[in-house]
Order: sequence, then structure tokens, then C-alpha cells
Amino acid sequence: MEGGRVSASADDRNGTETDAFDGELVVAIDGPSGSGKTSVSRAVAQRLGLQFLDTGAMYRALTWYCLDSGIDLTAATAAADEKLASDVVEAAVELPLTMGLDPEHETVEVDGQDITAAIRDPRISGAVSAVATNTAARAVLVERQRRIIEQTGRRVVAEGRDITTVVAPDATARILLTASPEARMGRRGHQLGGTQSKDELHEQVVQRDAKDSTVVDFMTAADGVTTVDSTELDFEQTVDAVIDVIRASKAGAAT
Repeated sequence: MEGGRVSASADDRNGTETDAFDGELVVAIDGPSGSGKTSVSRAVAQRLGLQFLDTGAMYRALTWYCLDSGIDLTAATAAADEKLASDVVEAAVELPLTMGLDPEHETVEVDGQDITAAIRDPRISGAVSAVATNTAARAVLVERQRRIIEQTGRRVVAEGRDITTVVAPDATARILLTASPEARMGRRGHQLGGTQSKDELHEQVVQRDAKDSTVVDFMTAADGVTTVDSTELDFEQTVDAVIDVIRASKAGAAT
């Protein structure tokens, strides 16, 4: 499958809650950096027997591909060189990306090379906004994301920054997962194993959000999108809160 692999028998996983969530079910989850949207979305997909699409990993994979190809993303970020900006778009079009959609086993490959771990490197985190703020490149990846959602049989949790408004505005459930800046910086620091300073975390979380919000609004919920604030919730409580929203949305769609 172009851009993704659908794992077999997702509904057969032990411990899922598929009886109440059968049929078409697209869950769109947006949120800022460090909100926990990736780990929460993955856990929700596991519990509900759905596929999992991490669109942020797609932007990171494109960032890795650009850097590996020698594209100067610093100049592209500043829009100082139209040639470099167009190179990012060209890279998005040709990106030989394969993503696994099994929430229990993340895999990201570019041209057959496993870059699952490499795209989480701070070097990628520091450069990804150059890709994420390139509107033409975003449009290319958005079309890939929409195809993947259809190829799952529309049984997927998709998370990112513009899923509820651009990629899947017709999703069964649309959720904005957020938290305070302090909580988000703390979670990102934990995710990176405590290797980043406070200033580095501020750059990767708060400043990156400021850059990315110039092209997509993921800080406020659009009409029809439910906000889940996880600042005072632990991980399991957040997962439960998200599933409660999905349950209510699915029930509302059935009436």
C-alpha cells in the first residue's frame, strides 16, 4: 500500500473494545507539541482495534529525507531561497516512504531504510518546522494521509496538527488534545530521556508551536472539535477521556 501498511486482524487483538466501536470509525486528534497526542492516540487505537497514523512521523521522515539529500532547511525555513523551498516540495512528491500502521509496532522506512528511531533525534526535531511550515509540501503529505485513511477501510486513529480541520474534517470523532506549556515541556523532556536543557525543550515545544501555528491552527478547537485538556490527568485518565469523547461522537453519529 502506498504510504502505509495495514496490519491484519486488528479487531482480533486481545483487550480491545471493538464490540462498541465496530464499523467505520475515523478518529482525528490534533494538538501541540508535548501534549501526548502520539502516545495517547496509539493507546486508543490499541484499545479500540484500530489502525494508527502518526502524521507527525511523516513530516519527520520528510525532514530526514531532505537533510539526507543535502537540502539546506535553514534557508528554507527563512524562505530566503525559493529554490530550496521548492526542493522541499519536490522531496515531498518523490519521498519513498513506507509507514506501518500497527499501533503496537511503529515502523518508518524511507527507500527501504528503517529510520523509525532516527526521526526522533533532536536534529530532526530542530529542523522539522522547515518542512511543516512549507504549505505546498504539507498539501502533498495531506493527500497521502487521506489516501492512507481510505486504505484502512476508514478504521483508524490519525493524529497531528491539522487532522480535525484539513485531513479528516468528516471524521467520526474530532478531538483537540492539549495541556499547559509546563506540562508539555515536562513530557517532552521525559520522552527524550532527560537529555535536553530547559532552553532546548522550550525551542522544541513552545517555539516550534509558534512557528507551525503560522500555517495551521492547532491551539484552539474548531467548530465541532472537542477539547481534552490533560494537564491534570495521568496517561490512563487521558486515554479514557479520549475514548469517552469517541463513544459520545459515535453514538451521536448513529442517531
